[in-house]
Amino acid sequence: MHVLGIDAGGTKTICLLADAEGTVVGEARGVGANLQASGEREVEKVLHHVMDGAIGERDVRPAAICLGIAGVDRPEDTAAVHDMMQRSGFKAQVIVVSDALVALVAGAGDAAGVVVVAGTGSIAYGRDAAGRAARAGGWGYLLGDEGGGFWIGRAAVTAVVRQFDGRGPATLLTPMILEHLGLTTPNALIHEIYYRDVHRHIVAGLAGIVQRALDERDAIATEILSRAGGQLASAAASVITRLEMRGEVFPTVLAGGIFRGVPWLVADVTRRLSEIAPRTHVRRLDVEPAIGAVRLALAAARGNMPIPTYAADPKGPRS
Repeated sequence: MHVLGIDAGGTKTICLLADAEGTVVGEARGVGANLQASGEREVEKVLHHVMDGAIGERDVRPAAICLGIAGVDRPEDTAAVHDMMQRSGFKAQVIVVSDALVALVAGAGDAAGVVVVAGTGSIAYGRDAAGRAARAGGWGYLLGDEGGGFWIGRAAVTAVVRQFDGRGPATLLTPMILEHLGLTTPNALIHEIYYRDVHRHIVAGLAGIVQRALDERDAIATEILSRAGGQLASAAASVITRLEMRGEVFPTVLAGGIFRGVPWLVADVTRRLSEIAPRTHVRRLDVEPAIGAVRLALAAARGNMPIPTYAADPKGPRS
């Protein structure tokens, strides 16, 4: 028996082929496959590419495929992904879950726990011992994603233009960002950002520059990352509180490229969470989130995959 586990984020998509023991025997990577940002056609192309790449020339027919993909909490989005998989020609059992769930399973297995995902966007997700789930964030770059890469990068560019206008203090972010983008003046940012239709992952890539400026004791960079840490911890706190886990012992997993590229946030979010839930053990995810998708696919193939259900929202159901 073989399964496919897929982690589809805003920046990259990873597909793993694993055997019945969970040993990875094939891997393929592609560009991001966020349903809301990329659209169904592009997502379908990416998924086909990585699944075919992971299987390669092997004579393998997966028993189950688990896709962890951002932006599939709505039933119509889940249905759209199932339709894509039907068109792929695979006759496997297909499970579609959020990318946050696969990251949590990769870091915490079947145990209760919380994950904070900070990549291009951001989301916090948790599951308690009874199988109830809760989430906060994941609203996309126009409505939220606070503390994610795009949010940090946009705040950094805003600081540059504010300095140029005389509306904000001087910051090392100005020369650093201009050099990174190959520009000579902040005036050129308008053409670079708007007319060239710069993709969100390029703006998100500026988050590492904010870390560099913080390392050189830049006050504006420190303020931006402090706000980011507060937002990420706030999302986790919402999940922890709604699942009534503040006094419990559980892991909190920090996943996503921002925690790798901006290590200051790991320490900051860990400190904040120690005040919110003193008994939680915070750690950065050190394996690919797609490992969680493999584990869920194996559980589904064996007929014992528990499906978390969202806890009731005290302010009413979320659409």
